[in-house]
Amino acid sequence: MDIGVEISLYPLQADFAGVIHRFLDRLNADGRFRVVSNSMSTQVFGPYDDVLDAMRRELRATFEGLESTDSGKAVFVMKVFGPLAPAGSAGAPVLQPAK
Repeated sequence: MDIGVEISLYPLQADFAGVIHRFLDRLNADGRFRVVSNSMSTQVFGPYDDVLDAMRRELRATFEGLESTDSGKAVFVMKVFGPLAPAGSAGAPVLQPAK
């Protein structure tokens, strides 16, 4: 069963862009998901267990990175939707690039 997660990251510090870019870089490097980002949020599509395992791993990595540098806190806002048809099948979500 596939799902989609829409996630937004709000680092509570002046240098927020670096925290967001590192989070997105790690998520994109995984390679198992379709990841679509825009200026407001990121959507991640893939198998249920894989997506939620990646979310858990990347949330932890972000919090631990902030903790180790004593550079602040962050807020994640996340929505999970599904079940979705597997990627590439009829009924799978088709996303258009942001304009």
